[in-house]
Amino acid sequence: MIAKLRGIVDTIGEDYCILDVNGVGYLVSASAKTLSRLNRGGTAVLLIETIVREDSISLFGFSDAWEKEWFLTLTKVQGVGAKVCLAILSVLSPNQLAQAVSAQDKASFTRAAGVGPKLAARIVTELKDKIVTIPMEASVKADLNNVTEGTAGTETEAYEDAVVELQADEDSSKTDDAISALVNLGYQRIEAYRAVNLALKNNPDVGVPELIRLALKEFATKEI
Repeated sequence: MIAKLRGIVDTIGEDYCILDVNGVGYLVSASAKTLSRLNRGGTAVLLIETIVREDSISLFGFSDAWEKEWFLTLTKVQGVGAKVCLAILSVLSPNQLAQAVSAQDKASFTRAAGVGPKLAARIVTELKDKIVTIPMEASVKADLNNVTEGTAGTETEAYEDAVVELQADEDSSKTDDAISALVNLGYQRIEAYRAVNLALKNNPDVGVPELIRLALKEFATKEI
């Protein structure tokens, strides 16, 4: 079973790359985000998930452990195959996935090719109680190509959004009410979720009206 490959990037396709490892070319399917970190002729290290079927052996590559963990988590949802997983990972980073699931934001998943409203609803419902938020620092450190000597191309960017973790005893109804109010004002649900939780993290004892005001302040003072 292949778990990791290190080699020279021979070819980069729309949803795959060919990695030359000591003269042997491995065809590896990957997300657009992983492929964007590669450069033809450069050295790359990819974590590999090998899927064996009766008529094929397929390799799926990931630039970091968290992306691979999300791939394995998503494949447990009925109707989500490997190709659909890569489509989701192409439009949402691991941190964004964690936030989208926590916020029950179906719209974020429908951005991926092959994911309709029904499948998006199934994903957020089945994963709601299974996802553990991923610390941003750990995500960045896990990027194999960011620490591999000889990797060509620009330095890998940190994941777009830090995950805000709620305390276990947090009043979820207060959070839900504030998010709903922001959605009614025209904000996207995932944006409202981030703003409310950032405000709540710094002001855990405020009521709903004040929480809404602080969340609006988050929109005004920084890009969500």
